[in-house]
Amino acid sequence: MRENTTAGSAKGMSREDLLALPVAVDLETSNRALGLGRSKGYELAKRGAYPCKVLRLGNAYRVVTADLLILLGLAA
Repeated sequence: MRENTTAGSAKGMSREDLLALPVAVDLETSNRALGLGRSKGYELAKRGAYPCKVLRLGNAYRVVTADLLILLGLAA
Protein backbone atom coordinates (compact mmCIF):
# COMPACT_ATOMS: atom_id res chain seq x y z
CA MET A 1 0.00 0.00 0.00
CA ARG A 2 1.23 3.48 -0.81
CA GLU A 3 1.52 5.87 2.07
CA ASN A 4 -0.84 8.79 1.82
CA THR A 5 0.33 11.89 3.60
CA THR A 6 -2.65 14.04 2.64
CA ALA A 7 -5.55 13.55 5.05
CA GLY A 8 -8.99 13.64 3.46
CA SER A 9 -7.72 12.60 0.06
CA ALA A 10 -10.22 10.80 -2.16
CA LYS A 11 -7.80 7.88 -2.68
CA GLY A 12 -6.12 6.02 0.16
CA MET A 13 -6.11 6.79 3.86
CA SER A 14 -3.51 8.13 6.25
CA ARG A 15 -2.29 6.11 9.23
CA GLU A 16 -4.20 8.44 11.56
CA ASP A 17 -7.40 7.95 9.55
CA LEU A 18 -7.00 4.17 9.74
CA LEU A 19 -6.38 4.13 13.49
CA ALA A 20 -9.48 6.29 14.08
CA LEU A 21 -11.87 3.87 12.34
CA PRO A 22 -14.78 2.31 14.27
CA VAL A 23 -14.92 -1.42 15.11
CA ALA A 24 -16.34 -2.31 11.68
CA VAL A 25 -16.40 -0.32 8.45
CA ASP A 26 -18.31 -0.51 5.20
CA LEU A 27 -16.71 -2.10 2.17
CA GLU A 28 -16.16 1.29 0.51
CA THR A 29 -13.97 2.46 3.40
CA SER A 30 -12.03 -0.79 3.45
CA ASN A 31 -11.53 -0.64 -0.32
CA ARG A 32 -10.13 2.88 0.03
CA ALA A 33 -7.75 1.77 2.80
CA LEU A 34 -6.50 -1.09 0.63
CA GLY A 35 -6.34 0.93 -2.57
CA LEU A 36 -9.00 -1.19 -4.26
CA GLY A 37 -11.57 0.15 -6.68
CA ARG A 38 -15.26 -0.21 -5.89
CA SER A 39 -15.95 -2.90 -8.50
CA LYS A 40 -12.89 -4.97 -7.61
CA GLY A 41 -13.65 -4.79 -3.87
CA TYR A 42 -17.25 -5.94 -4.31
CA GLU A 43 -16.18 -8.66 -6.73
CA LEU A 44 -13.67 -10.04 -4.20
CA ALA A 45 -16.22 -9.85 -1.36
CA LYS A 46 -18.88 -11.69 -3.40
CA ARG A 47 -16.39 -14.45 -4.30
CA GLY A 48 -15.20 -14.80 -0.70
CA ALA A 49 -11.72 -13.72 -1.79
CA TYR A 50 -11.47 -10.35 -0.01
CA PRO A 51 -8.05 -10.06 1.70
CA CYS A 52 -9.57 -9.77 5.19
CA LYS A 53 -12.74 -10.95 6.95
CA VAL A 54 -15.97 -9.58 5.47
CA LEU A 55 -19.32 -9.88 7.24
CA ARG A 56 -22.52 -9.96 5.21
CA LEU A 57 -25.36 -8.16 7.00
CA GLY A 58 -28.45 -8.26 4.82
CA ASN A 59 -27.45 -6.48 1.62
CA ALA A 60 -24.48 -4.74 3.23
CA TYR A 61 -20.88 -5.82 3.66
CA ARG A 62 -18.88 -4.88 6.76
CA VAL A 63 -15.17 -5.37 7.37
CA VAL A 64 -13.82 -5.88 10.89
CA THR A 65 -11.37 -3.02 11.43
CA ALA A 66 -9.01 -5.14 13.56
CA ASP A 67 -8.55 -7.55 10.64
CA LEU A 68 -8.00 -4.66 8.25
CA LEU A 69 -5.35 -3.11 10.52
CA ILE A 70 -3.57 -6.47 10.89
CA LEU A 71 -3.49 -6.84 7.11
CA LEU A 72 -2.03 -3.35 6.78
CA GLY A 73 0.54 -3.99 9.52
CA LEU A 74 -0.93 -1.37 11.86
CA ALA A 75 -2.23 -3.64 14.64
CA ALA A 76 -1.18 -2.62 18.12
